[in-house]
Amino acid sequence: MLKVGLTGSIGTGKSTVEKLMQELGAYTIDADKIVHDLLEKPEIINQIKKEFGNEVIQDSKINRKKLAHIVFHDKEKRKKLENILHPLVFKEIQKFFQQVEKKDPCAIAVADVPLMIETGSYKNYDIVIVVYSPKSTQIERLLKKGMSKEEALARINAQMDIEEKKKYADIVIENTGSFEDLRKKVENVYKILKEKATKECKHV
Repeated sequence: MLKVGLTGSIGTGKSTVEKLMQELGAYTIDADKIVHDLLEKPEIINQIKKEFGNEVIQDSKINRKKLAHIVFHDKEKRKKLENILHPLVFKEIQKFFQQVEKKDPCAIAVADVPLMIETGSYKNYDIVIVVYSPKSTQIERLLKKGMSKEEALARINAQMDIEEKKKYADIVIENTGSFEDLRKKVENVYKILKEKATKECKHV
């Protein structure tokens, strides 16, 4: 099985690339979705309440908007939240890889993880793909989603600079054109992954 780490920064189009990979036949998992599910769990809600206080709780649930605003403007608090969530996300991804390998030993398994390089977990993958868009494009896309410029910049700056991330990639998918253009690029990358996965599979 080929373990592929998919990363980038907010507004580069990672999720779109993940969906396209899935359509082409890859098994995929999304770290953001894992976090979303974790934030629904009572034990995590209690831990976050203890760490961040009642201001992030609304109707016994986490007010994600308030929590996001706090952590994207305060490095220390962001670290605290990451310490709660990252080990659990890592565990879920490991579980996913084990299940896929059991089911399909020749599979391409893709984990979409925004902070893969920042946390050092990129070292656990056979291939690291970085989805790239320049900062100006990132800002433009986030503004279109209804974010203020201040909020967009806070989120972009909370992650490693995209130019820096590119240096860690085995493959860079540049997402600066149309959706069709991106689709073609992903199809080409998928062919490369497929060849590699088949080769690895024959060696087992």
